[in-house]
Amino acid sequence: MAMQFLSLSVYSSVCGIGYPNIYMPSLRITHSTRAVATKGLTAYMGHGLMKRSRSANIPILGDEVSKKRISEQIPNVDLSSSSYDTAWVAMVPLPEFPQSPCFPECLTWIIKNQHPDGSWGIHGLHPSLVKDALSSTLACVLALKRWNIGEEHVRRGLHFVGSYFSSAMDEKLHSPIGFEIIFPGMLGYAIDMGLDLPISQNDIDVMFHMRDLELQRVSENSSEGRKAYLAYVAEGLGKSQDWQEVMKYQRENGSLFNSPSTTAAALTHIYDAKALEYLRSLLQKFGSSVPTSYPRDIHTLLCVVDKIERLGVARHFSFEIKNILDRIYRCWLNNDEEINADMATCAMAFRLLRMNGFGISSDALSQFGDASFFFNSIQGHLKDMKTVLELYKASQIKILPNEQVLDKLGSLSSNILREALSPNSEHGLQVLSQEVDYALKFPFYANLERLEHKSYIENFKVENLQVLKTSYTSSGIDDKDLLELALEDFNLCQSIYRKELQHIESWVKENRLDQLEFARQKQIYCYFTAAAMIFSPESFDARMSWAKNTVLTVVVDDFFDHGGSREELVNFISLVEKWDGNHEKQFCSERVNILYSALYSTINEIGAKASALQKRCVTDHIVETWLTLVKAMMKESEWARTNTVPTMDEYMANGYISFALEPTIFSTLYFVGQEVSVDAFGGPEYHNLNKLVGIIGRLINDMQSFEGHHTEPSNMTNLGIQTAYASFSMSS
Repeated sequence: MAMQFLSLSVYSSVCGIGYPNIYMPSLRITHSTRAVATKGLTAYMGHGLMKRSRSANIPILGDEVSKKRISEQIPNVDLSSSSYDTAWVAMVPLPEFPQSPCFPECLTWIIKNQHPDGSWGIHGLHPSLVKDALSSTLACVLALKRWNIGEEHVRRGLHFVGSYFSSAMDEKLHSPIGFEIIFPGMLGYAIDMGLDLPISQNDIDVMFHMRDLELQRVSENSSEGRKAYLAYVAEGLGKSQDWQEVMKYQRENGSLFNSPSTTAAALTHIYDAKALEYLRSLLQKFGSSVPTSYPRDIHTLLCVVDKIERLGVARHFSFEIKNILDRIYRCWLNNDEEINADMATCAMAFRLLRMNGFGISSDALSQFGDASFFFNSIQGHLKDMKTVLELYKASQIKILPNEQVLDKLGSLSSNILREALSPNSEHGLQVLSQEVDYALKFPFYANLERLEHKSYIENFKVENLQVLKTSYTSSGIDDKDLLELALEDFNLCQSIYRKELQHIESWVKENRLDQLEFARQKQIYCYFTAAAMIFSPESFDARMSWAKNTVLTVVVDDFFDHGGSREELVNFISLVEKWDGNHEKQFCSERVNILYSALYSTINEIGAKASALQKRCVTDHIVETWLTLVKAMMKESEWARTNTVPTMDEYMANGYISFALEPTIFSTLYFVGQEVSVDAFGGPEYHNLNKLVGIIGRLINDMQSFEGHHTEPSNMTNLGIQTAYASFSMSS
């Protein structure tokens, strides 16, 4: 028996097809996207947002200008200037003349980039990043005071700090990494410099007490991760820090943790030529300011590719994505430090490279699955859930049967994520909780890509803001452009799906399949499976091949299961074997006439189109898969009719064929890629893949039937249960 069909109550929103008895909700938009997405929600046929190509009857996106703009922006890594890090670089003295700044251009930048309210920072007083603004502002004040310039800017900066100081003590507000150590440390520096802070002594004492509590909490952990974390936030510890120990974390590029602020802070205490050269190289590249982390190109480009793919618009930028991934693949082969030194970057590179066909080994992730290695890292010490989520996603991209590295990584990361989700966890996930919960409930292999696109669009955050010690942006792409394109593209596809579904309904009626009283009418479900997997607008023929073959397998399955007599079944098989157009007088019944005529005309039509694409005749191969299928169905019908219980081996050898995937998959493959050689489908790889998919489908189908998903089990389901019971009894 062919595949059964479950209720679409969970998955019905993927394609957005409005149809009786199936509810396909329109695209929902969260508050963060609504401001730029309102017009996109009504992007249906006839609303002026699409044009038609002159060369094909396929709608194309109307805003080609937007796609061109995004295409040009994709390779650009546009790291925002960090007021916080630039201030620390500005405090570095000249090695030869410590009374003079080594980078006076940074001081000029600080003076020019103060906000009207007296603050510094990427977004001024962003509602959720007040602590970031306080930290950036106080750092800039210290830099100006260190060299006794910008007195008015210092005054305005201190006024801002005093006005919003209460926010620094608000534990409910988001804190940049290390804020509880760095900000009190900078307060101490300000007092030592003789700055007149507009803050009560009591509030200052509260901040110092918060720092002491944080240091006490951190000291309870003796891991290497704790030491690395304290080295990363060393600018907040000043003379109490062992700077020689901190320098042990220096990277090949001369930096400490790729952090300009940590590197600059170290240079205010000890001289290091490589560290100084790192800062000089940044200013040569970025001018008079520095970003909060560098290099970050690979991580930024990976995030861009990931974002584009998750929005469902990757096919518009395949050239740009290939160029990026080719570059990252070369870096992967060269063991680039920017990839290997950061767990999240390495995990994302592994996932995206593998998902895009690059043959890379999972060995590079082996150390990340070691609990001791993870918790001895900064990310492990901080329990950085974004990093853990990336590790979990990477662990699911398996292509080999025994990838223990990924199994170990998946076990560790999933346990950490589940612990973080628990109500008693000390590490609240906040905005990540929904994404983590979804990832744990629905593994990668159990998801439909189009459903992922829809969910990501709905929850897309236009603000491309990330936070380390301070907030920053890194991509040159305007997220508003990306979102609008994704919305338009998604709704364009929906309109196409609706028209295609109407075509399927018309085809069913034209072939009189709706007149067969024994047959289930599953054309909506059959088309849904096609559109959910083969969703690009130009893939019309592939979707039609999949949907029509699936509809036919359902009807033929019902015919062999309970709809036809033995005489009719034999007659039908005989007709498929002959595959002759002159068959009008060979039908033993009208039901055979309807069924065979529909199969004959449909397969010949699909075969003709596929043959044109493949530049050789492939119709015979499609017919051959159908003949193999109906013979397998006949064998099961005979077992049921004679009450024969086959062995489990006999049952599975026939069952993976009768699950009816081969005619659907093989015929569709002719439409979805390059030309397929004659030998390819006859080779062992294709045979084994087909067999494995069929076995999995057969077993899942039988289990679901047994568990009561279908109120009327078929003869085949009952036969499977009897076979399993007989096998169990013999082995007991």
